[in-house]
Amino acid sequence: MTEQSGMTVRNARVIVADDQAVVREGIVMLLGLLPGIEVVGSAKDGEEAVALVAELAPDVVLMDLRMPRCDGVEATRRIREAHPGTQIVVLTTYADDDSLFPALRAGARGYLTKDADGDEIVRAIQDVMAGRAGLSPVVQQRLLEQVTSAPPPSAPKLPDGLTAREGEVLTLIAEGLTNTDIARRLYISTATVKTHINNLFAKADLHDRAQAVRYAYRQGLAQPPGTSIT
Repeated sequence: MTEQSGMTVRNARVIVADDQAVVREGIVMLLGLLPGIEVVGSAKDGEEAVALVAELAPDVVLMDLRMPRCDGVEATRRIREAHPGTQIVVLTTYADDDSLFPALRAGARGYLTKDADGDEIVRAIQDVMAGRAGLSPVVQQRLLEQVTSAPPPSAPKLPDGLTAREGEVLTLIAEGLTNTDIARRLYISTATVKTHINNLFAKADLHDRAQAVRYAYRQGLAQPPGTSIT
């Protein structure tokens, strides 16, 4: 516990995942000196990180990317799907596009390079625990460049006034996912999933999931099993 302005604040429970023992031990030692941080475990690869999260339910994992057996991107994806209450902050040597964007798509909420100091690490952990992005200035700049340089995507027009998110939910229904599965896949709550389903059912005059699946096939939003896309 940490005292802040007369209030007792629970420390952030953190797991460190890095395949290099010297680096991993150094990060653990550094975090032990920082306020508001409690290191509850460390992992030498992605497989061990996934197992430790299941066992210890930490608030945050500081995740290296390039590790044996299971890399940081795959470990991030598996942790976020199975344990959405645990946030991921990538801590890596690499800030190139091939490292950055797959990690963020897998569900990482923070991304730091290993030249980050203690204050930056604490701030990133606090940010992701509060629902914000914990990104280093270098990463923020790269994301800004990507957004400003990329042409705006031309979104396909959906039938019956469906929004893009409602179209995503409908496609996942057609894939056989439950509401809980859809919530995990899209990183939204099950209540939000139900709202999207109610809205799309009303717009498309659907009454159950079977009708929704047939509608998705008919509108080309999903492919029936065994159908190949040519």
